[in-house]
This record gives sequence, structure tokens and C-alpha cells, in this order.
Amino acid sequence: MENLTLAYVLIAIGIALMIAELFLPTGGICFLLACLFCIAGVALTFFYGDNTTGIYTLLGVFVIFPIALWGLFYLWPEAFWGNRLIHKPEDDMTVADMPGNSKLDSLKGRVGRTVSSLRPSGIVEFDGKRIDCMTEGMMIDVDQTVKCVDVKSGRVIVRLIDQPNLIDLENTNFG
Repeated sequence: MENLTLAYVLIAIGIALMIAELFLPTGGICFLLACLFCIAGVALTFFYGDNTTGIYTLLGVFVIFPIALWGLFYLWPEAFWGNRLIHKPEDDMTVADMPGNSKLDSLKGRVGRTVSSLRPSGIVEFDGKRIDCMTEGMMIDVDQTVKCVDVKSGRVIVRLIDQPNLIDLENTNFG
């Protein structure tokens, strides 16, 4: 085997090891071996060939090959294997856009009763449904009347209010 052929075979083995690093969980061992093979191949082209051959090989291995490898990683998620290995988010849904949180938005302004003590979070019952809630920082005892003041990122924020007088609500004279 000619010496320059051996140099190019070593470089090809190095490139194959770099590609194998993508598929095999070697912890970087294949990458290290690939670098050593490529360096040995470039060194052999300088040693057995002329300087022009060595410089072209050096440019090819350490300039063009990393650019090609970057292009491979750029296109990798779109390729057949890349679609199977790299998870893509299905949509850009935030916590506030989740279906459960849109139901919580309907609680704004509603009045409920604490089922557990809120220190500062606990359970509040709104229309027979138990909801995890948070206060604005104060502690609220059990069986107190609270009002939902806001819903932020799936968290229901409540505030202590005075017990409403139900007699006033039943009276037709609101004056």
C-alpha cells in the first residue's frame, strides 16, 4: 500500500469514527480516536507527500470537514433518523395556554370557601369544585370566604373578603 493511500485511509477511518460517535454511546472515545486518526493521516501526508498535498489535506480535514459536519448537524433534525432521535415540540403552547388553565380563568371574580388553611397555598371550594389556590401572601384559616382576584400561570390567586350578607342579596330594595 502506498504511503499517501495509507494516510487517506486513516483520515477516512477517523471520519467514520466521528459518524459512529453519533450512533454509539461511547462517551467520546470514538471522537478521540477519530481525532487521532485524522491527525496521523494529515501528518503522513506531510511526511510522505509534498507540502502542497499536506496543506490541501490539512484544509480539507480541519476546515472543510468541520463545516460539512456543522451542515450535517444543521440538517440532522430534518433527516429520517434525526426525526426519530430528536424530539421536536409539537407547538409553542405556554403554561397559560393549556386547556386546564383556560378553565381556571373563569374563576376570576368568583367567591369561594376555604376547605383547608391557606399558608399561603391550600384548597378552596368554588361551586362544589375543589381548586388548589394561593393567597397574596397572608395566611387564611379554614372555612373563610375568599374571592379569586387573578389566575397567573395556572395558579389561582385568592384574597380574604368579608362574609357577604345574604339577606341584602335577597331583598328587592337595593337602596
